[in-house]
Formats: sequence, C-alpha cells, structure tokens
Amino acid sequence: MTAIRLLLVDDDPLVRAGLSLMLGGADDVEIVGEAADGDEVAALVDRTRPDVVLMDIRMPVVDGLTATERLRTRPDAPQVVVLTTFHADEQVLRALRAGAAGFVLKDTPPAQILDAVRRVAAGDPVLSPAVIRRLMEQAAGTAPDTRHARHARARARLDALNDREREVAVAVGRGMANADIAAHLYMSVATVKAHVSRILARLDLDNRVQIALLTYDAGLLDEYRDV
Repeated sequence: MTAIRLLLVDDDPLVRAGLSLMLGGADDVEIVGEAADGDEVAALVDRTRPDVVLMDIRMPVVDGLTATERLRTRPDAPQVVVLTTFHADEQVLRALRAGAAGFVLKDTPPAQILDAVRRVAAGDPVLSPAVIRRLMEQAAGTAPDTRHARHARARARLDALNDREREVAVAVGRGMANADIAAHLYMSVATVKAHVSRILARLDLDNRVQIALLTYDAGLLDEYRDV
C-alpha cells in the first residue's frame, strides 16, 4: 500500500509537532514536509510532491486562503484540507470555493483528523451535511446584488448538465455519500462515481465541495426537494 504523502502548514511549531506526532505514526501516512507560512508552500510542494496539504488558515505573511488559491491553480495540485479554529467562517468558505476539499478544526480528535486526510486522499470531501448547511447559511448572508449575480452565474454553468447529472449534483450538494446517492436514485455506486466525474469535468470544478456550493448558489437545493 502506498502511503499518503502529507505536507503540514502551520505557523505554530507546537501545532506542527503535535500533528506530525499524531499523523506520522499511521502506517499509511508519510509526513513529507512542514512549512511555517503560506509563502513556503509552493516550493515545498514542488520538492516533496504531497498528496494532501493540511493548511492552517491564519498565518502572518501569506495566509492559508491565499496559499490554497495559488495551489489550486496548478494542474497537478494536491488536495487541501483547511485547518482552523473557527467553524465555517468567511475565510474557510472562500478556501472551499477556491478548491479546498474540506476543513477540520484544530481541536478535532487526532483519529478524526487522520480520517479526514485519508478521505481527502481517496477523493471524498471532508464536510458533513451539518457543515454544508452552515456554509450555505453564511453564503446566504452576502449582499442581495452579490447573491443575484452568483445565482445567475451558477445557473448558466449548470445548464451544461443533463437531468440525471443535475439530480446527482443536488444529492452531492446535500452532503450525501455515493452509496446513499446510489440507493436514493436507483443506480449503482459505479454509475454515481461516473456521473460525479462527468459533472466535475463539465463544470471545470475540483471536487464535490464545489459542486455543493454551486448547487446552492443556483437554488437547486430548494427546487429538487425530493432528491
């Protein structure tokens, strides 16, 4: 089994040491590097080729949001999990829109942080339905004109999907796992995965979190209440 290559980014050396101790002891995780600020990330990614970056959101020189945005523009970008002390604040929301695969709180138990790293490495987002709801509620608090423009853009992008793909996108937006989507929409898990892959490709998105945010922006979660 190939170990998950993990890069730790946090300006607090004690946090980095604790994460390294907690996560580096797992048989399937290899800590390939550590960074104290977002400005060090690009060079470290080039040198260490991580699969996942565990990224602190607040750092003094280049914050985790900016570092995430820079990373996710790369064609070979690693997955990013945002590390924060705040539940779904504006910076976390922006990081998710930029392509982060999810976030964990710094006081999350070690086993759950390890599980988050494994899930992201496997292509699954680290967002529960409850967290998605909080993110959506925060997005709804933006100015009406901003919401209207975002709604129009999301609608235009989702026009590229057929009806079945749209149903799958809404299910993803509700935080459903592939097995749950398969059972609800009467299809195989493999078919669900194929639909999700096509949705990501057609909409030029990085991960399921962005699908969820786009379906919310477009208002589909209200329209497809039975999905």
